[in-house]
Amino acid sequence: MNNKYSMILGNLGNTCDRFCKGYKSNPSTEEMLQMAVKQIPFIEGIELVGTWDISPENVKDMKKRLDGYGVACSSIIPDTFTDKDFAKGSITSTVPSIRKKAVDYLSRMCEVALEIDCKIMNLWLGQDGYDYLLTADYYQEREWLKEATVKLATDFPQLRFALEYKPKEPRNFSYHARMADTILAALETNCPNVGVTMDTGHGFVAGENIADAVVLAKRAGNKLFHMHFNDNHGSWDDDMIVGSVHSVVYIELLFWLKKTGYEGWLSMDQYPYRENGVDAITESILWVKQFEGIVDKYYNELDTLITLNDAVETSRFIRGLFR
Repeated sequence: MNNKYSMILGNLGNTCDRFCKGYKSNPSTEEMLQMAVKQIPFIEGIELVGTWDISPENVKDMKKRLDGYGVACSSIIPDTFTDKDFAKGSITSTVPSIRKKAVDYLSRMCEVALEIDCKIMNLWLGQDGYDYLLTADYYQEREWLKEATVKLATDFPQLRFALEYKPKEPRNFSYHARMADTILAALETNCPNVGVTMDTGHGFVAGENIADAVVLAKRAGNKLFHMHFNDNHGSWDDDMIVGSVHSVVYIELLFWLKKTGYEGWLSMDQYPYRENGVDAITESILWVKQFEGIVDKYYNELDTLITLNDAVETSRFIRGLFR
């Protein structure tokens, strides 16, 4: 396998939760870039969050920095989740002026992406959902969701729009919640440049078998555009080190990514609240590389195990990996 590795720049920044405003000092953007490219192995791309890291005002400077470090902008994640105007939705808000504000902002970030030679717009629409029953017009709001996505995809055909799903948080219910409904949202646009981002941790919280979800995206017409890697215990988006909870799951995931011909980025998306950021993200990459090596070495054996459909034989094989 010849995968490309990336990370979200902000993973090296100050992290906080609702109990503590910050567990660590907050490095500057330049310091985070230096840490990412000089201290973390195998990094070829950097994901930037719109407004936090990248904006129309600093795009030229950021492009110069990335070019100087010899890394690509693997994706831009527009910030539709921290603006209080989007508290009840960005492109699905019931207020027309707010929907317009969201689309205008997303369009500006698309222009930034073109200027920085970024090919992926990662749309995690965290505020687009609902909390209470009998408060949302699901049909109308999903229509607004489609209309805005179509506009962006047709206005910027050079870009690929990867819809990142997550079942909940910050809303209790997200409109892009799981692989299947997000594929449906992508297909409804009839735009070939609209697909899906899988975040492994989001899949765990959604109760998905993430390898099976990869196959769904393949069957839908190669709709898996981007990957985020992290781990959790299955009940919350804890953004932990890859491999700290799951192992066989990741072996199967890497197998199916290879079998389905995925060629996008493997990007680390975790927030080490208390751990050293460089060390934690390095561990995640090395774990993914370890799983990748197992798949490369035993690809034919894994393929045969699947055809045997024998849980005991599979168990024996996996146990043998730990000798």
